Amino acid sequence: MAKILIPTPLRQYTEKQSEIQIQGATVGEVLTALTTRYADLRKQLYSDAGALRSYVNVYVNDEDIRYLEKDKTEVKDADTLTIVPSIAGGSTLVEDAVATELTKEEILRYSRHLIMPEVGMEGQLKLKNASVLLVGAGGLGAPLGLYLAAAGIGRIGLVDFDVVDHTNLHRQVIHGTKDVGRKKLDSAADRMRDINPNVKLDLHDVALTSENAFAIFRDYDIIVDGTDNFPTRYLVNDACVLLGKPNVYGSIFRFEGQATVFAYPGGPCYRCSYPEPPPPGLIPSCAEGGVLGILPGMIGVIQATETVKLIMGIGESLVGRLLRYDALEMRFREYKVRRDPECPVCGDHPTIMQLIDYQQFCGIPQQVTNSEPLKGELDVTEVKQKMDRGDSFVLIDVREPHEYQIASIPQARLIPLGEVAKRLSEIDPDAEIVVHCKSGGRSAKAVEILKQNGYKNVANMRGGILAWSDKVDPRVPKY
Repeated sequence: MAKILIPTPLRQYTEKQSEIQIQGATVGEVLTALTTRYADLRKQLYSDAGALRSYVNVYVNDEDIRYLEKDKTEVKDADTLTIVPSIAGGSTLVEDAVATELTKEEILRYSRHLIMPEVGMEGQLKLKNASVLLVGAGGLGAPLGLYLAAAGIGRIGLVDFDVVDHTNLHRQVIHGTKDVGRKKLDSAADRMRDINPNVKLDLHDVALTSENAFAIFRDYDIIVDGTDNFPTRYLVNDACVLLGKPNVYGSIFRFEGQATVFAYPGGPCYRCSYPEPPPPGLIPSCAEGGVLGILPGMIGVIQATETVKLIMGIGESLVGRLLRYDALEMRFREYKVRRDPECPVCGDHPTIMQLIDYQQFCGIPQQVTNSEPLKGELDVTEVKQKMDRGDSFVLIDVREPHEYQIASIPQARLIPLGEVAKRLSEIDPDAEIVVHCKSGGRSAKAVEILKQNGYKNVANMRGGILAWSDKVDPRVPKY
């Protein structure tokens, strides 16, 4: 039997199993047996036409099946199949004087670098003359900012428009409790200047968009992706390819992380591996799915290491290799990634020559500025009024059991999202049903499932239990 490794986002469809033994002579047979055993998994892996979805890659050992015989690739008993879904150098600027020496203070500061023959004075001067842009000053941006400043990168840009929140502090170690409420840019800059006052910092207090990406990226040698959403990942990738900038990539989710280098000359880009994004909601954000606080430290340090190696031109980079880290197993796995000649942005005949609308590309509807609930939604205050009046309705909480233990709403019945379709018999089709989750995303998916199964009187509680804490009962903890 072949062993299949199931990534965290898909384990909700495999009864939370991370490793499954399946019989089959080819990849196609193994995946067919797997999705027969776990029917809900099939629609996540395959389109309605039966084709493997483009945001899902399958590896036999460390080889992508797209470059073998695809679903006809032979599978032996000792083989390991891994399902890997997508999880959203240049030249010194002319106006900057090129440093030709280190000061006495810098020689002392970087002495442990200088005595390494792989670095030496030449390597440290390369770092001093380099410019690096960090997209995001959060989980991945925190260790990146700390270590790249300490390493002596001469110029570091930071792009972020968020403020420090209490929920950031367990992982975003560049910020402290005293920084809650401050702009992340200001907090990060203070810490980086304290680590190394020699580093020049550029603070870009904006949301990265198709309109400003070129102008921001153009002045830097290397772009480091520390983002947490798919629209920005594709935006960073495309801008890097079109400008010829290496993209040092990292991503994190719960106990798993990935790192590689995209858009390096001759190597693959992000779209080569993931031509299309997953449907909205399939891969939860850290806010929805959680993340081990230590994990971004591990992945961010790998990104920082790759950045320093690229600048100095030493070692073997992760170009063409995807490094996957599982903290629970304490295991690294490596997979080959190749440039796709048909890639629409970096291929032999590219069709994407300018930046596009990435929200639309990722299927994310435009933000509604109106504070009124949309059709099919109820404000939390309306739900509270229904309770106070004694209205007959069913309130369903589709979060996970461990979230329910953190905070819950009286009267709510817990049915996790992954179990809704299996537990329809417990839900009265004639009842009025209100569904909630943490912030409204998962409950919207549950509403869709119920309506597809004939439930007509169903509403989503807008904003979830977080909004309930804000507007109805502040005693309910926020997380």
